[in-house]
Amino acid sequence: MARYTSQFLRTLHARGFVHQLSDAAALDALAAGGRLVGYIGFDCTAPSLHVGNLLSIMMLHHLQASGGKPIVVLGGGTSRIGDPSGRDDARRLLTPAQIAANKRTIRKNFAPFLRFGTGATDALVVDNAQWLSRLKWVDFLRDYGRHFSVNRMLGFDSVRLRLTRDQPLSFLEFNYMIAQAYDFLELYRRYGCRLQLGGSDQWGNIVNGIDLARRLEKVELYALTCPLLTTAGGEKMGKTASGAVWLAPSMCAPMTYWQFWRDCADADVARFLRLYTLLPLKEIDALTKQGGEALNAAKVALANAATEFLHGKAAARKAEAAAASGLTRPAGTLARASLKRGIGYLDLFRQANLAKSNSEARRLIVGGGARLNDKPLSDANGRATLSDVRADGSLKLSAGKKRHVVLKLS
Repeated sequence: MARYTSQFLRTLHARGFVHQLSDAAALDALAAGGRLVGYIGFDCTAPSLHVGNLLSIMMLHHLQASGGKPIVVLGGGTSRIGDPSGRDDARRLLTPAQIAANKRTIRKNFAPFLRFGTGATDALVVDNAQWLSRLKWVDFLRDYGRHFSVNRMLGFDSVRLRLTRDQPLSFLEFNYMIAQAYDFLELYRRYGCRLQLGGSDQWGNIVNGIDLARRLEKVELYALTCPLLTTAGGEKMGKTASGAVWLAPSMCAPMTYWQFWRDCADADVARFLRLYTLLPLKEIDALTKQGGEALNAAKVALANAATEFLHGKAAARKAEAAAASGLTRPAGTLARASLKRGIGYLDLFRQANLAKSNSEARRLIVGGGARLNDKPLSDANGRATLSDVRADGSLKLSAGKKRHVVLKLS
């Protein structure tokens, strides 16, 4: 087990955040010796961040809790380019007005997790459009572009994987890593930022920034990445059959958020408690040391802690009480066109998060535990159609006596 002297790295290591780390000893000494300034960038591609972004936000929380200063960079500039990391196709280009609107609402996502203000360790929000939009193309190429090796850039995963799959990579996207590297340099110059945090898919982009600062400022910057999580079932973290699990309450109700965590697989609960809550590690170990039915209490603890962190204690208690009493919870929307064609019961129960697989949905139906609009289902190969839609434009699905979901048509 790694031995760190700084509270920051001890916490991240113990809870499972650390995937890659540049010059661990030097970063540990810097974090232990005084205020460490670190940042993560978030592009404004939607009106809200989602659970997939939460791992990064939690790292910023732990940085601040250990006496460091977190910087949230909202990508008003980089959002106009589009990050190619982890994608097989180009992101949809947004207009400046769309990016500005998303930036305004995304700012609210951080309030439950970080303390903002003017103090030495208070979090700071900046927009990289402040410097990227003012760059002159020829001057930028001359002063900074000459420090980037195309040979090296072609080897980074975000580029290499697209090329090996014969997926197009535009020149615009190819420049994203240069813009991100320049962000790191600019943040060092403006705020003394020495650390960039992010997901493991950002490693190459972060290293580019470290190299640029070393060349131009003769200073050593640092990188720390967390793993790109998938659930025990192999799904991308924060994604469900009905869509992303958003952090904004207007896009994902607290009850739905609570149920997302409560429905996690047995194999995920201990890991999620360490990463997404602030519960002490000894308490987590006590909650998860036994398997089987005993893990249900751990899942409720996870759902309560995660929901309280984002939405507050009252919302968490209300969600738990609603779940315990079997009240209906929303799960999202269902395309009307899919019902015109007919959608299989197995797919329907998976989309509603009432079953994690077709085989689980089949067992539920064959065992008599599945209902559509309060009517028992018996044919696992049956299909729901428009004739099943209730007067309020929804379908009600039930699994057992306590799990109920309403799907609204869109």
